[in-house]
Order: sequence, then C-alpha cells, then structure tokens
Amino acid sequence: MTRDEQWVLEEKYDVSSMKDLVGLSLTTFEADRARLAAGEPVAYVIGSQPFLGLKIFLDSKPLIPRSETEWWVGQMLAAIKPEPSERKKGIGLGLAARSVPFFRSGGEGLENMRPPKSVASLRVLDLCAGSGAIGCAMLATLPEAHVYFGEIDPAHEATIRKNIEMSGFDAKLTHIGIGDLFAPFSDVKFDLIACNPPYVPSGRELPVSVAQYEPALALRAGDDGLALIRRIAIELPNHLTERGVAWIECDSTHAEAASALFEGAGLQADIRTDQYGFPRVIVVSFS
Repeated sequence: MTRDEQWVLEEKYDVSSMKDLVGLSLTTFEADRARLAAGEPVAYVIGSQPFLGLKIFLDSKPLIPRSETEWWVGQMLAAIKPEPSERKKGIGLGLAARSVPFFRSGGEGLENMRPPKSVASLRVLDLCAGSGAIGCAMLATLPEAHVYFGEIDPAHEATIRKNIEMSGFDAKLTHIGIGDLFAPFSDVKFDLIACNPPYVPSGRELPVSVAQYEPALALRAGDDGLALIRRIAIELPNHLTERGVAWIECDSTHAEAASALFEGAGLQADIRTDQYGFPRVIVVSFS
C-alpha cells in the first residue's frame, strides 16, 4: 500500500488497514485507489487538507494549500502577536515551521510592520482566497478582526463558507467578495492583506497531478507569471491603510521582478524566503 493510500484510509475512512473496511466503504476505497493511481492529488481524494492546525475542506477543488504558503502565513501571523486576552487558542505550526529558522533579505524588522490597531478593529483580506485557508488562519489568530475573502471563481464561495463554519468561526465577522481582485471591495482599505495569486508562467511544465486536476485559473499568470502580481501592484496602494502591510506569494525565480513591480508603484518591498531557503513572499508597505 502506498503512503497516499494509507493516508486516505486514515483520514477519510478513519481506519488503519483495509481489513477494517466492509461493504460500501471497501468499494469506495477501491475507487479512491483508482483516482490516486490516475494521478489525482491525495488532498482531493480525501476532500481536505491540514493548514496551520485547521482542517480545510476542498469540496469545489480549489488550489490545494502548500506547505510553503502555510510557512509564510504562520510567519505573518506571528508578527502581529495579539495580546493573550485578545486571541483564541493559537493556531499550531507544523514541525517544519517550528524548527526551521526564519530567513529574510533585509529591510525593517517585523516589529515595525505590525498593524497599529487593536485586533478587534483590524480589517484583513485573504485575496485570491480559493479555499479560504489563509483567511481561516487569520480568523484563528485574530478572532475579533473583520476578515474579508476575495475570490474570482464563484464555485469556491460555498467552500469558503464551509471552512469558516466547520472551524467554528463567527461568520458575522467575515465578508466574501466574488469578483476580480479588489473589485468586490470598492474603496475598502485593509490593515493586512495576504495573497497567494496565480504566478506560474504559461509555458512551464507542471506535474500531471497539478496540470490536470488543479484549477489553471489559480495557477497560470501569463508568459512571465507576473500578470496578476503586476495588476496587484498597481491596485494595492488604493486598498492598504497608511500603516498596513501586504504579504504576496510569488514564484521563487521571479521574486526580484515581483518586488520591483511594487517598488515601481511607490511601495517598499521586502523579499522573504520560505522554509527551504527559496524567495517566496514579498512583504509590502508604504514605508
């Protein structure tokens, strides 16, 4: 039995071996094995993916949250550090995130990038939300903040709502906007923006499990992979508060070019590396 098959058994069927399966569950597990053999990602077969201690459902098959994204989101949320009285039980970083040192490329320290408001008055945005994993991690750490989710594909709205509800968060503090980038939010300004946009160049070859199963809309971004980031850089100044901060994931091979786009828009941009030492996220602010 492969590792992925074992994972499906344990996570989806809550058993440790095939001998514990009977009747319909045995039949459906065999169908799941066939899906895995065809190259379908194990997270889709299970129907969920862990993310910073949360169970993120993938009913509409949005982009599967990656460990690199989990890493920098954990770093971003750790930089805010709400007072103990203002936070719920904290999100749990995985072992890799706890044990690997945080690397950065220079610029201001994290303590100078914290939003100035109390947690209760923060407006934060998960842009290009997909499953809503990042926004849900925000809710887990900032339970009194107003969390906005922006997603272009209406198919994912129900998945975002499910992830909010199944994690036990207060839906009254959330806002889901379906539309192109910042379009659903008019002139709203945010204290914290987190975004994992499409950034894969159109000509890059991807594994079958990604190319044939995950949504191209969430992956591809023109010939250089910067089509969406280019637009975000132009629009971001209109949606960031004076002391706000945006964390934008990018392709490691185009991090310098992505950073230059934000600098060209009059913003300060700082490249941060992921847990593997690759440039992975641009931290953007006015100063």
